[in-house]
Parts: sequence; C-alpha cells; structure tokens
Amino acid sequence: MKISVGLAFVLLLATAGHPRAADYPKAHAGDVVLRDFTFRSGESLPELRIHYNVLGRPRRDAQGVVRNAVLVMHGTGGAGKGLLRPEFAGELFGAGQPLDATKFFIILPDAIGHGQSTRPSDGLRAKFPRYGYRDIVAALHRALTESLGVNHLRLVMGTSQGGMLTWLWGEEHPEFMDALLPLASLPTQIAGRNRAWRRVAIDAVRGDPAWQQGNYAVQPPSLRTVAGMFFLVGSNPVLRHEAAPTLGKADEVLDAYAADFVAKNDTNDILYAVEASHDYDPGPALEKIRAPLLAINSADDYINPPELGLLEREIKRVPRGRAVILPLAPDTRGHQSHTFAKLWKHELGRLLAESEP
Repeated sequence: MKISVGLAFVLLLATAGHPRAADYPKAHAGDVVLRDFTFRSGESLPELRIHYNVLGRPRRDAQGVVRNAVLVMHGTGGAGKGLLRPEFAGELFGAGQPLDATKFFIILPDAIGHGQSTRPSDGLRAKFPRYGYRDIVAALHRALTESLGVNHLRLVMGTSQGGMLTWLWGEEHPEFMDALLPLASLPTQIAGRNRAWRRVAIDAVRGDPAWQQGNYAVQPPSLRTVAGMFFLVGSNPVLRHEAAPTLGKADEVLDAYAADFVAKNDTNDILYAVEASHDYDPGPALEKIRAPLLAINSADDYINPPELGLLEREIKRVPRGRAVILPLAPDTRGHQSHTFAKLWKHELGRLLAESEP
C-alpha cells in the first residue's frame, strides 16, 4: 500500500529511445443485446445494446474458468475502438507486449450511451433513462457473463471514466478479477474542480434555448462550449502553449478542436455521458477490493491534480493497493497520459507478474 513517483522511469524515458509501436491482431466487432435492462433510477429499456471490439480468444482452465480475459474501458465520450491506436494498442497488444493479443482475450466495450451502444441519439433523446457509472458496470457484467461467456477476468483496466469504472468493478465484483488498473482517476466522489468543469458543460447545454429540452433539429451552440471544456481539461499547459504560443494561434487551435468535436458528437449523448458521474463514489467501500490494484495518475493531470493528496490517502485503504504518479515530463500528456501506454506499460507488466494466479 505504498505510492511511488516513478522518477527512475521518467529518467529512463529521457535517455532511451522508444521502440516503434507494434502491430497487433485485428479486432473483431460485435453486439450484445441485454433484455429488460433496469437502471438504478428505476427506469428500464426492453433492449440495451452493448457494442464491443475483441482481440484474441478466451482460454479456459480444466474447471471451465476463463483465465486470459482482459476488460479495457474507455473515457467519457469515447468508444472501445478509440483505444485501437498506436500509442495504446500498439504499445500493449503486440507480440511480446504486456497484453499480447495472441495470449490474452481483450474486450473493448462501448459504455452505455457511447460509441455504438444504445444512446440517447438513437431516438429517445432526453427521454433516455438517466444512467450512472454503476449502471455501466452492471451492463458490462451482464454482457460478459450472459453473452460472451466470460466468467472471470485476468485484468480490469480503464482510462479516465474507464478508470473510475475499474474502482467500482473491484468493489462490486471483488472475486471476478485477478488484477485492477485504474488510470487517470481518483477513488472519491466527483468534487472540486472536477465537478466544476462538468457543471459548466452541463449547465451550458441545459440552459441553452436551442437545446429545446433535447429535441433540437441541429446541434445547439452549447455543444461548442462543452468542446471548450474538454479542450481545457484534456492536456497540460506546456503542450497547449507549445501548440498555441500566440493569441491568434490559440484561437485557431481551439476553433479547429471545437469544429471537430461538434462534427463528431451529439449533444444529448455528451450531456448524458458527463452527467453519468453523478453516482460515482467508491470511497465508502474501498476495503472490499480484494484483487491487487495499481492506480496510475500523472502529475500534470488537470482533472486529478496530485496536490489534493487524495490518491495517496485513499490507496492505503485498499488491501492490496499501490499507486504511481508519473511526474511531468516531455512525454506526459496531462489527463491524456492515460492513453500513452509507453509511459506506464512497465508498471502494467509488474502488476501482471505480481497477480499471476
């Protein structure tokens, strides 16, 4: 139950070259349909679709228990396929890498309201059931056990929202996994600055007359405000200034980011995704986590700043917990450091070795 800074690793990054991201097996997409899904709000849907991408194949032991399944969960507004990129999958899923897809069965689901899973934009709009993080965990657990035949997980991991879901998995299904890796998250209720940026985004949409209670014909202007908040919290100030060193360049970069964000997102979907953190609070039950857990944050994370000391304090309550904070370095990317696996994949390898059944 100790926390380390990982300075030696950062020095190693500064003095050693990085191998190119490796190729990895092709991912295959599919859908699970959960019948009569009831949300914690009491609302329900007759069918809830969970989309996923998978790499590799499940392997069972003599008792029929799947021993090589890895659940990888994305961040707010993302999708499973978004992690199939060189800086993440290319550092983890290739031959000889920590999650070699020829050895592991890797599952990349889309959370409720995200990607190609059932979303408000499918038709219900603002009449979509109000979902929370615990609903996402419940849906993924059903998808794994009822449709994908996965009765055990070698590892549960996730980035940002997915990191928060990882803490909840450890509490709600403590015997279901061998190890846990939450990235860019804190095991406490959303509060302070983290709650503030979310409220700004939420209030911008709900207070926008063009939102029309969710029944807009074109994306309302407030979606651009939401884009600005994502831009603000997603990186670190050093990188932002390097990319935008003048007033004019800053406006140009922000305008380009916002235009791309608006083109790729639906306002109701993003609103629900940001609001979904309303029920996140693993704090009261951290002692229930049984599997080895490694929490990794970065010192330049605007959303989860290390000055709060929350991770250092709370990790002591996790029976087999350990935490690492990556110092600011040329390769860190603020909150987005969670996707740059070269920064922390050596720690993942250590976790897998320590948690070998």
